Amino acid sequence: MRLAQSARELEAFHGGVFVPTMGALHAGHASLIEHAAKLRRELPSRSGRPAPVVVSIFVNPTQFNDPKDLERYPRTLEADMRLCEGAGADVVFAPSVGEIYPAGAEAPPAAPHERALVLPNVATMPGLEDAHRPGHFAGVCRVVSRLFDLVKPRLALFGEKDWQQLQVIRAMCAMQGRDGELTIVPSKTVRETGASAGLALSSRNVFLSPADRIGALSLSKALCEADSAAKIGEAEAAMSRVLSAAGVQMEYAVVRDAQTLMPLPAGQGRISPGGPMRALIAARVGRVRLIDNAPWGSASERF
Repeated sequence: MRLAQSARELEAFHGGVFVPTMGALHAGHASLIEHAAKLRRELPSRSGRPAPVVVSIFVNPTQFNDPKDLERYPRTLEADMRLCEGAGADVVFAPSVGEIYPAGAEAPPAAPHERALVLPNVATMPGLEDAHRPGHFAGVCRVVSRLFDLVKPRLALFGEKDWQQLQVIRAMCAMQGRDGELTIVPSKTVRETGASAGLALSSRNVFLSPADRIGALSLSKALCEADSAAKIGEAEAAMSRVLSAAGVQMEYAVVRDAQTLMPLPAGQGRISPGGPMRALIAARVGRVRLIDNAPWGSASERF
């Protein structure tokens, strides 16, 4: 496996399968990379060799609205590279901020080296991430668009744990006309087992104290409780009760249209003529902000 730090070093790895990350990798990321390694077998070869698996590790400064959060984000490149190699990656792309943003991270997102950025509507749905992390998805779209231009993949994998991000990236690609050249592939959320069974894997879990980990389990428990509700209003109330009883600070616990994330009527039942629905939660457990989600309604799956 190789380490690339510049666009020129990536040229030999164009046309493959891409897993963008911010590092501090865990078993969930390993699952994404392993999924990518399987998918490349389905891609027709362009050079007589299997399509490459590229993993990027870049802590993106433009998607943190709290400088302290950016500062304390874990940076573990050596351990991350070992995980990538073990999971089947061919190259790790670990660029500098200057490589991603030659004009500077503070330059407008339509700088000469970037595609003009128009934020999709799904990024600013009321009551979700934009209400609590203003500017976050503008930073996500900016860096992912730039990485797509540098890596030039045919497939890109994103975890379902960041459900709104997955929908934002899909919508951004459609708006930029990438549909014919790039396919976004979702990958299932990986959860802990044992004493913390059900807790969605996250790089932020390392900051949870033993007591906080107990509280963090309330997110997956709330999603399971919502799964038994007959109507959206009942599901949202059930999630709120579980989170409140655990003493965590809820930011939102809602059921939305799975693709657009548009709000739905509280009286809506489990079968929606508009398509699949998704239950989404964000909460603070101690100092740590966690998110989780699961299907709700006719497409519901227990975990």
